[in-house]
Amino acid sequence: MSMKRIMKAFGLFVFFVGGLAAQTRLASTEPASVSAIAIPPASGDVYAGADRCRSCHKAEFTQYSKTKHATLDLHAKESVTGCEMCHGGGKAHADAEEAAHGDEAKETAAAKLIFSFQGNPKKNSERCMQCHQSSRDQKEFGRSTHLQHGVGCNECHATHLVVANTAAAKLRIPQEDFFSVPQVAEENRWLHNSLLKKQQPELCFSCHGNIRAAFALPVHHKVPEGLMKCTDCHETHGNSNRATLRQSGWETCTQCHAEKRGPFVFEHSAVKVEGCTACHTPHGSVNRMLLARREERFLCLSCHVNPFGINVPHSRLSFQERGDCTRCHSVIHGSNFDPNFLH
Repeated sequence: MSMKRIMKAFGLFVFFVGGLAAQTRLASTEPASVSAIAIPPASGDVYAGADRCRSCHKAEFTQYSKTKHATLDLHAKESVTGCEMCHGGGKAHADAEEAAHGDEAKETAAAKLIFSFQGNPKKNSERCMQCHQSSRDQKEFGRSTHLQHGVGCNECHATHLVVANTAAAKLRIPQEDFFSVPQVAEENRWLHNSLLKKQQPELCFSCHGNIRAAFALPVHHKVPEGLMKCTDCHETHGNSNRATLRQSGWETCTQCHAEKRGPFVFEHSAVKVEGCTACHTPHGSVNRMLLARREERFLCLSCHVNPFGINVPHSRLSFQERGDCTRCHSVIHGSNFDPNFLH
């Protein structure tokens, strides 16, 4: 073989191997599209101004000043800005607080004269949605599963993170210690991570304890290790997809597992009808490949159950007694050559 042909073959080999490596490499999710609508000011003398808020709420004002919410003050014209953008007009509240002179009953009454996000989740979230209603990732939150279960915006996000998270005792997954990635300072994480109160997946696990238990199983996606985030697969603000997945059907999985995407000439119908979860448990499993059943042949037989059906070529109860179906049907996700996925 000539040197030219050798180099050409080598080039094709490198291209092929490189393509395979790229197919399963985890890609970052697209950044959230965040936009805001200016709030027109209310009529009358109802606003106290940011300086007056800072005189009592210095810690909150300092943290708020570091966020992107505060930068809106530089561009806003004829719109409400500063603390009162979220809390509403604060003049009556400030006047009452000053008139209270330390009287506890009067201070309690004064606290009710401003919106302090102590209401129900729907009312709290409506305050956020009055600005974020046009954002791609936030516009569906009013119909989201989170809000329907009483989880408002302020349950996960903090516009001013005053109290830093402490290392409280908790049930830890071993993988968190063995494979943990370096952590950034808490304030930097908060400012550059959608103002989340805690990092993922700790924030999600505070409610989804059953999912945390699944990730403690031997075979799981690398979420506890810090190599993936819950939002890589799920749209937390809600959408019309099952389990609020970012993409419909199997497309969420094939964002990373591109070699399973297809299209194939002969497709496994289970994937098209139910998706990858027909065979796999995505959060964690005791079985290899996150399979839903320990023995692969029993997983296949959960669908291919009729010994005389056209989708069961091994008729007359002649099922194999041991071994995996994929020993022969090796390209079970789809094939371009054989309708039985034999190669």
